[in-house]
Amino acid sequence: MAEATMIARNLVNEPANIMTPTSMAKVAHEVAEANSLGFEVLNNDDMLEKGMGAFMGVAQGSDEPAKLIILTYEGDPENPGNNLGLIGKGITFDTGGISLKPAAGMESMKGDMAGGASVIAAMQIIAQLRPRINVTGMVAATENMPGGSAQRPGDVVTAMNGKTIEIINTDAEGRLVLADALCLARERGITRLVDIATLTGAMVTTLGKACTGAMGNDDGLIGDVISAGKTDRRKILAAADVR
Repeated sequence: MAEATMIARNLVNEPANIMTPTSMAKVAHEVAEANSLGFEVLNNDDMLEKGMGAFMGVAQGSDEPAKLIILTYEGDPENPGNNLGLIGKGITFDTGGISLKPAAGMESMKGDMAGGASVIAAMQIIAQLRPRINVTGMVAATENMPGGSAQRPGDVVTAMNGKTIEIINTDAEGRLVLADALCLARERGITRLVDIATLTGAMVTTLGKACTGAMGNDDGLIGDVISAGKTDRRKILAAADVR
């Protein structure tokens, strides 16, 4: 757990000109190879072919290629319905796009991929603990930049599931990239989904740094996630149904 935590911290601490979506995919590939995880990456053309207009709307303002990174662990291959999806926001730098953020403190936006870093680290832990469950980790990695091709406030994009989305503020990019990643996870039959994201500063304004917020449509799953966070790690290991 400590080793995986350091992987996540190192990913977040790298400057954005080093930790690009491509670099993030490379680290994920190294984790996958070292821990016998399945590994797949969707590139811009792949995502356009799948109709991921929400994700691609964010990515189109950057010269850096976007990556949808997928790590898979099969702990219960004979029971595919026993599954969990971890979906991480991987915005490797967030300027806010056309709805530009204030300059003060913008350097910290290199850390807007912390959710994705957490997913990569969690998949390493899962591979080593070998719980009896099938887990898919996805990282929606791109930059949110105000380039000449960037989406504009007022644009309408179409997500993978056909839902149209009007862009009011381009700094609300996290929910767009996560939406298409969640759609792909559902298409692949994943029924329990947890997305991890530095999604909005309003959460820090509301709750401070003492805790984070959890929202969802399944009170049971939300309760399980919160309970797991409060449980002593030694108890988790002792109770784990490992192979």
